[in-house]
Amino acid sequence: MERGGGGGGGGMDALPDGVVQHILSQLSSARDVAACAGVSRGMRGCVPFLPALYFPRGAFDAAGGAAAADDAIGRMVEAAARLEELVIYCPFSAARLPRWLAARSASLRVLELRMDSAVSSGAGSGHLDCIGAVANLEELRLWGLTMTRAPAWGQLERLRVLEIVGAAVRDVAVNGAVGACPNLTDLALIGCECSGAVAMTLHLVERCRLDFVGSGNCSLALAAPLVESLEIQGFCWISLQGGIRLKHLTIAKNTGTGSVYNIEIGKLPELEKLSLRGVQWSWGAISSVLQCAREVKYLVMKIEFCGDHDTLEPFPEVDLVDFFNSHPKLIKFEIHGAMFAAMCQKNSLKNLDSRFSIPCLEEVLITVRSPLNAELKLNTLESLVKYSPRMRRIVVRISQMKNCHGSADGFFEEICKFMYMNNGRVRIE
Repeated sequence: MERGGGGGGGGMDALPDGVVQHILSQLSSARDVAACAGVSRGMRGCVPFLPALYFPRGAFDAAGGAAAADDAIGRMVEAAARLEELVIYCPFSAARLPRWLAARSASLRVLELRMDSAVSSGAGSGHLDCIGAVANLEELRLWGLTMTRAPAWGQLERLRVLEIVGAAVRDVAVNGAVGACPNLTDLALIGCECSGAVAMTLHLVERCRLDFVGSGNCSLALAAPLVESLEIQGFCWISLQGGIRLKHLTIAKNTGTGSVYNIEIGKLPELEKLSLRGVQWSWGAISSVLQCAREVKYLVMKIEFCGDHDTLEPFPEVDLVDFFNSHPKLIKFEIHGAMFAAMCQKNSLKNLDSRFSIPCLEEVLITVRSPLNAELKLNTLESLVKYSPRMRRIVVRISQMKNCHGSADGFFEEICKFMYMNNGRVRIE
């Protein structure tokens, strides 16, 4: 540019092709690419070397909507001969998608589409069959689609990451989509509306998140021998085969009707964190998971009620000594409401003696919602401090407690005394 006399039209064209290609390789937004392509002939000539294109949601709002988007997307995709990543969030015509993907099927590695912006009836089913033609695809993310049948993808052998977000799907569609991707390492189905029986065999998956919503009862049969992180939400019946490498496990049923009725799961020798959440679980399902998670180090229990049917029932009495003897490696423990109340029954401390110890426990977070049985609750808290030699912190969180209850004042007086007697280790929130 300096040799050209201080800039001007020829200055940018004088840049070496490698420099221009490097500049464009740092861009992905279609707006930025279009702006740069208008700067010089050299930059226009380097568009075929673009590795990524991203079309944001409102990219063509001022230009005429989907029709303008279709033309612009088509031109840029056809021009980017080495395109590896394509992300389309803006409205587009789903009927054009097969042509775009066919043009870049040899180079495309990453594809992300917001199908709730696609202009076409049935956009989430038939038009997505064209994804099967992108044989080298490694990552696929789909938002807001409707799948009523299994997609005709064939076998996407190279696909490693599959994410489907906010979809209305049938169980046969879920099973078919996952079955077409035999070499997945990462699977996420988030906010999906589905009912029925979901069955998956994931030989290579290491991280898996299955977040299902809706009012129907749904069952899950999962075989994943290499999975290390697993999050399951919304299922009433769960069967897991192969959890010997599992380090993080979350099971929840926070939405819809019904409870977690049954869980079949093997030993979890490597489990570090276990989180159980929901409005209602059967006690059999809770016991089954806890028995398999004896090596767990971080346990979260946030379940409100028990009961095998529609009747909400309190937790049965939990023996504190038996519980901690069954989980000797527990370092951090969060218990909420019902589980803590179950540990504060009159017989829960009957097996305490001088030999008992909770050897690894360092941190406890307890949510208390009722001032009833204040003496038993204080005895339980004192036992946790006394028999946990490595205890560093106990947080007592008072939540949704009605201060008009006659015993509330007495409870707060006792809990404050407990805090002052253990100054530095006990905190009240």
